[in-house]
Amino acid sequence: MMSFLPPVSVLLYSLVRVYRGPSFALPSLVMLICSGCVSSAGRIEPVDDPPVVADTAAPLVHDVPMAASEAKSEGESEVPVAVAESEQHEAPPKPGDLPELIVKGRTRDLVIRDLVAEGQAQLRDVQLQYVFTGKDGHEVLRGRPVAFALWSEAQKNWTIAQLEIPRPPVKWKPGRGELPFTVRTPGIEAQHVKGTGAERLMFKFSRDGEELGVYGRKFPVFDNALIKKKRWREAAATARPIVYLPYTSDTLDPHFTTGGRDFLLATARGAIDELRDASVPSQAFPGELLADVIPAEVIATLAVIEQTDDEDFLEKGADAFGEVLSQYGLKREEAFRYSVSSAKALGPMQFTDRRGHGTYSFVVRSCRGAQLDPNFERGSTRLRNAMKAAVCLLDIELSQMNSEIRAAYRSKPDVLGIFPVAAYNGGGRNVAKLYRALNRMGVQLAELRRAGKLPPGSAVVCPCVWREEGSLVQAVSIPSYNRENSGYIEKYQSILSLFD
Repeated sequence: MMSFLPPVSVLLYSLVRVYRGPSFALPSLVMLICSGCVSSAGRIEPVDDPPVVADTAAPLVHDVPMAASEAKSEGESEVPVAVAESEQHEAPPKPGDLPELIVKGRTRDLVIRDLVAEGQAQLRDVQLQYVFTGKDGHEVLRGRPVAFALWSEAQKNWTIAQLEIPRPPVKWKPGRGELPFTVRTPGIEAQHVKGTGAERLMFKFSRDGEELGVYGRKFPVFDNALIKKKRWREAAATARPIVYLPYTSDTLDPHFTTGGRDFLLATARGAIDELRDASVPSQAFPGELLADVIPAEVIATLAVIEQTDDEDFLEKGADAFGEVLSQYGLKREEAFRYSVSSAKALGPMQFTDRRGHGTYSFVVRSCRGAQLDPNFERGSTRLRNAMKAAVCLLDIELSQMNSEIRAAYRSKPDVLGIFPVAAYNGGGRNVAKLYRALNRMGVQLAELRRAGKLPPGSAVVCPCVWREEGSLVQAVSIPSYNRENSGYIEKYQSILSLFD
């Protein structure tokens, strides 16, 4: 499917989400980056609920790791309880805490912020309703209770809707049957929208014909060690609830889209400033600082691309980017903390670690001057730290590329960013494939330019790259080499100008 991605004009509402596969050209690094790989067959919902990490050291409970090939399966599994324990039990910032957003009058984004803060406050003391079935030593926890904070604009009041969804999460995909669930609050009608786990589970609700706004959700994370031992009552009693709001159209606003863009850029620049202050050297360009090698704009695009679904991009184009950016604009550092793929890729930048022997730990060891958080779950779910790790990783990837690519990248890091970005998604093998594809096309690296807009009736099929021929910049289709990776590059080129 990724071979037929249409070109997308980058509007203010632009954003992306993708999951990447194994990284690195060296044999020992082949399995390092295995973020939730996007299936060419359709939409992928993250398989894990993210580990919620405490700031203090605590034993981590991990799910059984999945093979890289399983990263393309649909569905979501449990969030490691260590991630749930790190939830910051604070309401999101209110308008008064964000003076830069305050304008005269009550703009919609300020109203939304207040509703989200109030909705989460409504959920704080809500008791989730666990149901057990069976007896005589065969008792089982029937499902996972989830509560939603709903606002009636007509009645000006709140309702807490209690639902029960399957536990463990089922393999569910849009268009392939309904997700089974039970509404346990009388008078409420519900429709499943997307997702099955902590980051993306979302429903629409109505009552007496009125559609209710969704401004909060309470989701329990279980200790997998207790679940595996079938200690159901203890698992329910010790479940850690996450009060969080997945994407909903009720919270989409242009102010959040632009605010998310500005927030990501500011955070990426802050991460790079920390690397500069620490004088971390570049591995790709000896004698230079790492902070001068990877632009903040490239890191900001990755934070969006990693959270934008292939099918969303196919269906919605630039609007898919806007939905992701709006999450960053509304939730700031908390956005996508609970994003976990089937390959155990965590957080906004989708790092994997494979129990201390994967990408994240390798980057921590290889980029010591960056002073990255050595705790994988905590480090990968803290945005600025994860961005610093991404800068280090892209530099390591560049150091493995041939001298022609590195020289071209140094002169135009934004345009030639397609190579480190390809490596971030698919490792060194896909860099080599992309390089060979460009050679087959007769495209010289010096000819590559920023993406433009295809004219009506163009015969060019994207994913494509843009080359300068004489006074014209024209698109050239990328020969097939890896549908996921070429689609990833298409998204990168489509969103890049948004962060100028």
